[in-house]
Amino acid sequence: MNTAPPQLGSNRWIGKPLRRLEDDRLLRGEARFTDDVSIANQTHALFVRSPHPHARIRAISCDAARAMPGVLAVLTGADARDDGLQPMPFMHLHKRPDGSPIVAAPRMPLTCDVARFVGDAVAMVIAESRNAAKDAAELVDVDYEPLPAVVDLEDAGRSDAPRVWTPAFTTEQGNIAAYYRMGDAAAVDEAFGKAAHVTRIRVVNNRVIAHPLEVRGAIGEYDAASKNFTIHAPVQGVHRARADAAAALGVPENTVRMIVEDLGGGFGSRAYGFPENAAVAWAAKRVGRPVKWLADRAELFLCDVHGRDQLWDAELALDATHRFIAMRVHALANVGAYLSFYGASVPAMSGARAINGCYDIPLVIHEVRMLFTHTAPVDAYRGAGRPEVGYLVERLVHKTALELGIDPAELKRRNFVRPEQMPYRNPVGSLYESGDFDALLQKAMTAIDWSGFETRREESASRGRLRGRGIANYIEATGSGLLTEEVDFAVRADGRVRIVCGTQSMGQGLWTSFAQVAAEKLEIDPSRVTIFEGDTAIVRSGGGSGGSRSLQVGGNAVLAGAIAVIQRGKELAARKLEAAAGDIEYAAGVYRIAGTDRSVSLFALAADEPQREIKLSAAATASGQTWPNGCQAAEIEIDLDTGAAHLVRMVAVDDIGTVINPMIAHGQIHGGMVQGIGQALLENVVYDRETGQLLTGSFLDYAMPRASHIPSLSTQFDESLPTAFNMLGAKGVGESGTHGAIPAVVNAVIDALKPHGITHLDMPLTSEKIWRAINHQ
Repeated sequence: MNTAPPQLGSNRWIGKPLRRLEDDRLLRGEARFTDDVSIANQTHALFVRSPHPHARIRAISCDAARAMPGVLAVLTGADARDDGLQPMPFMHLHKRPDGSPIVAAPRMPLTCDVARFVGDAVAMVIAESRNAAKDAAELVDVDYEPLPAVVDLEDAGRSDAPRVWTPAFTTEQGNIAAYYRMGDAAAVDEAFGKAAHVTRIRVVNNRVIAHPLEVRGAIGEYDAASKNFTIHAPVQGVHRARADAAAALGVPENTVRMIVEDLGGGFGSRAYGFPENAAVAWAAKRVGRPVKWLADRAELFLCDVHGRDQLWDAELALDATHRFIAMRVHALANVGAYLSFYGASVPAMSGARAINGCYDIPLVIHEVRMLFTHTAPVDAYRGAGRPEVGYLVERLVHKTALELGIDPAELKRRNFVRPEQMPYRNPVGSLYESGDFDALLQKAMTAIDWSGFETRREESASRGRLRGRGIANYIEATGSGLLTEEVDFAVRADGRVRIVCGTQSMGQGLWTSFAQVAAEKLEIDPSRVTIFEGDTAIVRSGGGSGGSRSLQVGGNAVLAGAIAVIQRGKELAARKLEAAAGDIEYAAGVYRIAGTDRSVSLFALAADEPQREIKLSAAATASGQTWPNGCQAAEIEIDLDTGAAHLVRMVAVDDIGTVINPMIAHGQIHGGMVQGIGQALLENVVYDRETGQLLTGSFLDYAMPRASHIPSLSTQFDESLPTAFNMLGAKGVGESGTHGAIPAVVNAVIDALKPHGITHLDMPLTSEKIWRAINHQ
């Protein structure tokens, strides 16, 4: 078992539920989101978007639009091409089935030849006001030649499917974007040949949209004298977004400044650049004035990246003692019409590293085909591939228990990776650092009163309702592949500490958590600490926020910076007090010569420095991705007359290592659970298979979870196994709630439907779907 890292201090602030320091200014309305930013002499932009899922652009007539009052320019994809703009970049993590590099349709800031999904931007109007731009956009006349389209995932892989991007198409694989395969097929086949029982399942991981509270927008500026661009946009990492914009603009990164002041949510859908960011910067150069674009929610249904949208077929082989001996997994993943930055990586990235979940499965073959369709691009959504894998594994285990007629908890216990096996090398080579899965299972069962369930089931039956329970374990790799962060500290004579870091707050309380880390080491009040993020002109480097990395990587760097401050202060105090540095002690913000009353405060030392502040930089690298894990349990009631599933109980027990701020951590788990519940029961993006049109293009058709759908959520933490991969002992927490909630809720619904012989339904488990299943409709 790991021990808590000694670098934290006396725990005056670590582990305390400190109220969020950032909330005061937010509640006072002092936040500055992208739409709050206005630049002198700015203009307004509106995008003209394709109404067709697939169409050749024969011609675009802009004369009538240009003649409208207040219109400054109407730009097209041909203008973008002629000005030397370039396609948006994407990560080349995987290859094609033949081993060749990924090929994908170029995603330009404006499409110039073929529109490939409903919402593809084909023109851009710049005007003195937003309304003037809207009016003119209606007069942009695009001559389209509609072409055959494919939006269904399985259809896209067929040899006769309409081609999304001809260079990527093969008769064997259809619209193939990328391919992943891991495992020894022969060894797996041999194990299946000896199996006493085999369970098979097909699961759909439904397409969803993140819908952060803040809609997307962007403001572009261009300085002709320096030839530099400035872009304001709601992004989860300014350096990633700057690199993407610079690539599309065809300019060096150091000529682009990316700024985000406050960010109203992200959930992975703001973790990379968008074409519109580059488009407004380019337009600003064309018209010689700043250009501002703000989307409305209906527009974002079309053009924001979507999440999930995968189809999984899996088989689990067991021996006669009900031990898991091998697993086969074959998946199709929809990446949309173009590759968003992580689009062809997410389906076989972090999730694939834990394909066996919490179970000791010695042999696995895992294959993923990533396919293009004429739909909006698909990319990271809270969990980014990990909840998809976790859902598959936990549904497979639950279905196996049903087929064998045994308690799912008993089947889990028989097959868990045991604590004494840690560190555990799983069948795809990943190393689980720690975990006691059985202990968390037992805590979740206790929290939900697993043993008292039958009494509650009978009470529900007395009211004519079905009641079911579900339980799900999870483990995931967090921290992303970016394990280093830098920080700049400024200790000021006025008693404040300013920390510049490369992560990005988006509602998860980073200011408070980072302040607690710094305050713990510096032995000062957290209210003295200010966190600055989100401007590439000030933040020298950074991986942003995503993959649950902010605290374990960014917070690790904050701790390293605080340690460096104390050391620098010792050197300054030794000089000030005319003593040897080795004789200087530090406590509560004051340096003292050991055994004497001669002292000087950290902030008094800052007053003697140039600009009255002690300035230094520090960096820290986590030694590996962490492996948070947990267990969630749910109880569902189903109304037989309507099929409506009512979630009545939900608990989560999580091992996230050292908990810096319990209140914030509980909030992170709660938020993740709600998003998981939403996907399990309500949310679903639907394209018409024949026309390619988006059928769920507003909140009238796309159901989001409401307060009435959510019971009181019980969450608790087990801190007995802090990680040794960073100085804080902290593991990721931002996506854990989603990972466990989805299978726990679905398993509970299937358990409730067991008397009706139903062993599987695909998400979302709407009242209509459940009613039809019960009534064999």
